[in-house]
Parts: sequence; structure tokens; C-alpha cells
Amino acid sequence: MTYTSSTDDASQTLMSEEIASANHLEVIETVIGSLQEDDSAMVSHSEQGHLWKFKYGSVEVFVQLSGETDEDMLTIWSPVLKLPVQNEGSLFRKLLEMNWSSTFEARFGILEDQVIVSTTRTVAELSPGEVSRNITVVATIADDNDEALQAEFGAS
Repeated sequence: MTYTSSTDDASQTLMSEEIASANHLEVIETVIGSLQEDDSAMVSHSEQGHLWKFKYGSVEVFVQLSGETDEDMLTIWSPVLKLPVQNEGSLFRKLLEMNWSSTFEARFGILEDQVIVSTTRTVAELSPGEVSRNITVVATIADDNDEALQAEFGAS
């Protein structure tokens, strides 16, 4: 019969979290490396986690990994239009309709007077495929829609 202490369980959990985090970092950097243009990727490491920024088509995409535990978050966003704009009511209606029909796991929202495309998810059970898909979906939707939204609604 083998006995393990709760300390052994805790260290096993910590090791699993460190491996998952290292894997998430590698996957994020691989995906960004495949999508970025002109070696545009930059990364910042701080107490709040890791933050990457890269250029994809006509947009900038941000990827933030807040930490290494299951409760931490992977957040991806890309600004597509500065506010205020002409005919905000029509813009907001269009964005809500697009959220329903064409944004997959992402969504349009507002962050600091900018319309953004974003997605957020906890790190718990996050697979490399989900990391790749989330980054790709946000980057593609933002790049596919930014110029059309700017042309239709423009600055007020």
C-alpha cells in the first residue's frame, strides 16, 4: 500500500499547472508567429501575466494570458473602429446582428471608446486547438470588418 501526503498532491497539481502554462505560452507564440505580419509581434511579461500584440492585415490583435491557474483567463481582442461615429444607433444594431450571426466564439463590444472584437475564456481545460481558433477567429473577424465599418460609419 502506498500513501501520499497532501503535499505530494499539491506539488503534482503545481507541476501540472506549470506544464499547462508552458504549453499555453508555446501555443500562443506559435499561433502568433504564423499569423503576424512583418515580424510585428511584441510581448510583455508582468505580474498581470503575458500580453502579446501583433499586426494581422489592417488590425492590431492583443492576446493576454493572465496567469497559470485554471481560474486565470485567456483574452483576445482587436480594435476595429474608434468612437464616436456617425449614426451610432445603426452601428450598434449592426454589431448586435453580427454577434448573433457571424462572430463564432468572438463578439463585438466597446472598450475605451473603441469597437473591438474579443473573446475570453478561462485556462481550465484549454486545448491548443482552442487557443489557435480563438486567436484566429478574433484576428480574422476584425480584419474582415474594420475597413467596411470605418467606411460605413466613420468618425463623427
